[in-house]
Amino acid sequence: MKLLLTSGGVTNLGIRAALVDLLGKPIEESDALFIPTAQWGQPQCSPQSVYRSVAGAWPGQEGLCDLGWKSVGVLELTALPSIGDERWMPWVREADVLLVDGGEAIYLRDWMRRSGLVDLLATLPDLVWVGVSAGSMVMTPRIGEEFCDWKPGDGDETLGVVDFSIFPHLDYPGWTGNTTAAAHRWAPQIPNPAYAIDDQTAIVVADGIPQVVSEGHWELLNAPG
Repeated sequence: MKLLLTSGGVTNLGIRAALVDLLGKPIEESDALFIPTAQWGQPQCSPQSVYRSVAGAWPGQEGLCDLGWKSVGVLELTALPSIGDERWMPWVREADVLLVDGGEAIYLRDWMRRSGLVDLLATLPDLVWVGVSAGSMVMTPRIGEEFCDWKPGDGDETLGVVDFSIFPHLDYPGWTGNTTAAAHRWAPQIPNPAYAIDDQTAIVVADGIPQVVSEGHWELLNAPG
């Protein structure tokens, strides 16, 4: 699987070019599935916010579903155990990219496991995963207790697909918990390298090697050595 791990989505031309490179073909020729599941575990999200993400109705923002895909479908992980693997697994195998929205990373982790998506992803090396915020953080080993909003105190371990952690929305206006100072307080609890990234930054992972693509601000914390 190829990863495009973002804080705010495909927000500039550099990130868009990285996405096209991972796909190996134009966005207009690619089939996408959008996963809103993480929003249900985040207390600040709502049915209205899920709708805005699916419909591209966030004011002044281009969402993941608005990039000009050949087709876009919704894959709700909480529904998958009730409909049978033989029905939903072909949808994922036939997709070029999964667009994974933000919300609560631990909730998303649990439903990725309960639905069987984690096991299926391991068999799809050419599939592209585009994460936003929690949709990116779920692929890391740890997220930090600050980002555990669904079941605080139950641990912050995520899937560990990559060997670094992510602090998203760095210095986002008005978000006092996402300042650079907050990132530096967060990092010491994380026992591995960690990137603090703003909404104009993404981390590309292909062949296991991370590469930062940014038109904004980012920092590598807990750097090896």
